[in-house]
Amino acid sequence: MKKARTHESPEKNANTRDEDRSKLKRKNYEKLLRDLQAELCVVQNWVIATGQRIILVFEGRDAAGKGGTIKAITERVSPRVFRVVALPAPSDREKTQMYMQRYMAHFPAAGEIIIFDRSWYNRAGVEHVMGFCTEAQHRRFLELCPFIEKQIVDNGIYLIKYWLEVSDEEQERRFHARIDDPVRQWKLSSMDLPSRERWYDYSRARDEMLAATDTDFAPWHIVHSDDKKRARLNLIAHFLKQIPYEPIPHKKVKLPKRITKNAYDDLATMVDRRWIPEVY
Repeated sequence: MKKARTHESPEKNANTRDEDRSKLKRKNYEKLLRDLQAELCVVQNWVIATGQRIILVFEGRDAAGKGGTIKAITERVSPRVFRVVALPAPSDREKTQMYMQRYMAHFPAAGEIIIFDRSWYNRAGVEHVMGFCTEAQHRRFLELCPFIEKQIVDNGIYLIKYWLEVSDEEQERRFHARIDDPVRQWKLSSMDLPSRERWYDYSRARDEMLAATDTDFAPWHIVHSDDKKRARLNLIAHFLKQIPYEPIPHKKVKLPKRITKNAYDDLATMVDRRWIPEVY
């Protein structure tokens, strides 16, 4: 198998992170992000041409920055290739299914990248902490999860798991921002405030999850996410190194000219239509 392409990366070793770095300027961030997004387009072409299947799992505490990172990944690629799956709470019928069943229904076919904005790891996190599953169900999940993920990987699917780690202070700041800003209030779910109260319970649940499911074939990759911009850049750069993609040659297309035979006045027919006011 060919090695992944090399490219300039903003990724830095998390253990040597400098807490005093100045804030990344938006202009620099946007330039770095666009370069990485261009590489994601190359990945997209490779996935389509070679029939690859990739699963990206995003987990982390509430307000850790999962949504913004996923948006940065998917902003300039096709939603038919990079598909985001964010499942709601299970229905009464789904509660009676095998736990992984409703997630497997969204697994990728050839030429697809599935991004789980929260995943089957709900059982290791919110379900366990908030009492939505029994202790026996929680233990059973942690026992079976590595086995199931081994089957996924052995089936030829790239399974890449990210945990976005936000600090206590930064989560509190982000929650206050959501409470005070009317355009962010929709981000406050019914689980957000209880999760804030149970910070240490979530810490214990996180550590149990990592101890049981951080395997050589499906490792957890931890992302410092207090600085959202750097977290997005670091994560995308890391993802690009996890897969052996190569540029796929394609023919340059030429825009065809309009056929003028039987020309039609398509502007006159629109004059009296219901145009919206041009306020801006």
